[in-house]
Amino acid sequence: MAVTAITGARVFDGEKTLGVQTVVLDGRKIRQVGGEVPDGAEVVDGRGATLLPGLIDAHVHSAPGSQALALRFGVTTELEMQGMNTRENRAHLTEDDTVADIRSSGFAITPPGGHPSELMPEGFRPAGNLPPVMPLMPFSTTPEQAAAFVPQLLARGSDYIKFMIDDGSVEGHPGLPMLDQATLDAGVAEAKKYGALTVAHTLTLDATRMAAEAGIDGVVHVFMDRPHTTEIVDLIAEAGMFVVPCVCLDASMTGITGSTLADDPRVARRLDAKWDETLRSSYGRYPQGKLEDVLETVGALAAAGVDILAGTDASMAETFFGGLAHGASLHQELQYLVAAGLTPERALRAATATTARRFGLADRGRVAEGLRADLLLVDGDPTTTIGDTLNTRAIWRRGSRLEQP
Repeated sequence: MAVTAITGARVFDGEKTLGVQTVVLDGRKIRQVGGEVPDGAEVVDGRGATLLPGLIDAHVHSAPGSQALALRFGVTTELEMQGMNTRENRAHLTEDDTVADIRSSGFAITPPGGHPSELMPEGFRPAGNLPPVMPLMPFSTTPEQAAAFVPQLLARGSDYIKFMIDDGSVEGHPGLPMLDQATLDAGVAEAKKYGALTVAHTLTLDATRMAAEAGIDGVVHVFMDRPHTTEIVDLIAEAGMFVVPCVCLDASMTGITGSTLADDPRVARRLDAKWDETLRSSYGRYPQGKLEDVLETVGALAAAGVDILAGTDASMAETFFGGLAHGASLHQELQYLVAAGLTPERALRAATATTARRFGLADRGRVAEGLRADLLLVDGDPTTTIGDTLNTRAIWRRGSRLEQP
């Protein structure tokens, strides 16, 4: 693989803006930031553009072709929050530089019949081939069961342990079986024994409180059933939890489609008909929800010093999972984070260095010597105008430049 020098671009290194710097890629890694162009290097003219770390979507569910779609939008890593891409199943993706890299929780600890079983239409079967190894289904109704599943999930290649705390009220199915506090506590405590990161699905304020009281490391939704209170914001902040708001998902739950995003020609040219149809749809399961409340909650959490991570909950190209598309929706999420009060730089950190740090991905998320050459070059300056993240000029995954559609 040839040495490549990107010259003349402003560099946002995942934490801060460095100004104009030369960044040299040597094989799969970043060789230098700053300095002179090495003799014989292929030069990429970055004048008028900003170089960013490859983006990380901190909440997805994979589908056939979804990793390739994500990479077309500069998302070089996705964090699967329920799915089949644990270590035993993903070697082909890890080594394929035409798709986004992925990490996975495997399947989440939830009771039989609990969330997300209510989301699938009866008789629905996802398209695509089954994985070589079927995932562990950690259905739990007692503390003993939850604790026993944790080491099994880790042995099967889960990168972190996820818990569903959901009674179905936001999804239009109130009364779903739900983990109780004792079962949640036991599972989290067991994960801590193994040093495993823990995350929780929480769409309500009460579920978020349960997660905080159990010692969960982070929640992968922001609650949308009511406005925030000082008490819950302080509880999250004092616990040192991170939050992946998935504002895009909350908007879709209230019936807001992704049509405006789909109409953007920078997005439209990268979507096929099925993803376009999906993005123009919505979940529409919680019309009484208020996006303004969600944005105010995110803003309050950010102001309290909580680590905010960018994630979308993008899933399958199906209209019942509408309003979201892999890759594209992460750019909209960044726009929502800025609307909630984050600076553009902090929003960019939410999709790069902050997420890498909280998930222990020490080899990515920053433009720094020795790290993976996962990079996104965009026209304009997203550190001041966040919408410029969609102005894709070039994408590299492990130093391999993606051919643009």
